[in-house]
Amino acid sequence: MRMQKTLLSAAALLVLAGCSTLGLDRWTKLAPAYVRPAAPVPAQWPASAPTGTPATPAAKEAAALPWRQLVLDDRPRQLVDRALANNRDLRAAMLNVSRAQALLNASTASRWPAVSAGLNASRAPSTTTGQQTTTLTAGLSVTAWEIDLFGRLSNLDDAARAQWLGTEAGRRSAELSLITQVLATYLTLVSDEQQFQLAERTLATRDETLRLTRLKAGAGTASDLDLRSAETLTAQARASRAQLTRQRDQDRNALAWLLGETVPENLLPPVGDATALIDAAWLAEVPVGASSQVLLSRPDVVQAEQLLIAANANIGAARAALFPRLTLTSSAGSVSDDLAGLFKSGSFAWSLAGQFAATIFDGGRNRANLEATRLARDVAVAQYERSVQTAFRETMDALAGLTTWRDQVAAQRDQLTAERERSRLVQLRRDRGAASDLEWLDAQRSLFATEQATIQTRLAELQNRLALYKALGGEQAPLPAP
Repeated sequence: MRMQKTLLSAAALLVLAGCSTLGLDRWTKLAPAYVRPAAPVPAQWPASAPTGTPATPAAKEAAALPWRQLVLDDRPRQLVDRALANNRDLRAAMLNVSRAQALLNASTASRWPAVSAGLNASRAPSTTTGQQTTTLTAGLSVTAWEIDLFGRLSNLDDAARAQWLGTEAGRRSAELSLITQVLATYLTLVSDEQQFQLAERTLATRDETLRLTRLKAGAGTASDLDLRSAETLTAQARASRAQLTRQRDQDRNALAWLLGETVPENLLPPVGDATALIDAAWLAEVPVGASSQVLLSRPDVVQAEQLLIAANANIGAARAALFPRLTLTSSAGSVSDDLAGLFKSGSFAWSLAGQFAATIFDGGRNRANLEATRLARDVAVAQYERSVQTAFRETMDALAGLTTWRDQVAAQRDQLTAERERSRLVQLRRDRGAASDLEWLDAQRSLFATEQATIQTRLAELQNRLALYKALGGEQAPLPAP
């Protein structure tokens, strides 16, 4: 019977806690009603903005394009998978999400009473006999449990939940950044690898040309000008090869750093045609759609909004601190003056005490805290609006390059075709004695420069496509309700 009374008392406390936790306090929450700030950018892309391939009915937003569908080559796909598994920055972002969730759980738990069980003993002189008396108590107790009358705890809970959601959005932002960094670094490595192979072949050709020119100069059939020109072109090719060797090694180091491990040899760019970067399909087209509202789902914008929601909830907690607090302290269990009688019939006792306290004077601390939370909310609004504007600017820059880079790549390809044909014709004329060595060397120099420029332009076009994918937010999660 004593145990039943103890358990019933504990159950009563938990029911009272549930009333507070499950929403009885919601009507007094003092946080301002949250309204998502109007985006300080046009709702539609400007009419002059090139949107490239329009989104299909099934994929009206860029969020409909997962990164695996963006990447058309298996090697970079595997590299991204390895980076997502091993990258330390992303691992830290994931741990921050777990930490924020733990803090949210702690905040939610603070709204429930902390029930403790214990055995207490005390000895004091009796007020009537003056003799020392011993008091033993065993049971359950709740100490200073705050009843959330004005929503202080629930507002802190809302702020912690928003912080958690913001941290999760930060993790997705870090993941998107990592994906695009790995792809951009890999494409740069492919570009440098192709240019290195081009420089190797060019250097071999020019070494042979220099050897023949020296023989001609020794025989008196080539001038010093021909010889110096051949030496200059050979030195340029040697310098270019050294530069590209350094760039290629640095690209491999950067890729290994992003992956968090050594890059496997089978995932490095294949050695082959120097125009592989130009001709191969690396990335799919990025659907853009017509509305700029897609930017509100960008991970960094979602993170900024969740921080704003948290700041808004903190205002409610600061307002509630201006009002009185009601706390309850209770205990239920057995009381006796000796251990043998502690669990005998008639030893059950309980107590319940409440305190309703209001701050009379605190030097203005609570009001200063309220003003600080309001200012923090205003700062969060400005930061949210800035994040939206940054997203719009980055998207517009990428859209501006969408068609211009394509046009430039097409022009470079036409120029490369023309330079190859020109080099072939000059070679034929030189073989027949109708063209000088200087004409042939000039054609070779122009062809080499055009091949390099074409590879670099194609790389820039692909990187701009990556920038557009990242600016639109990549593969997005649903936009949280305001």
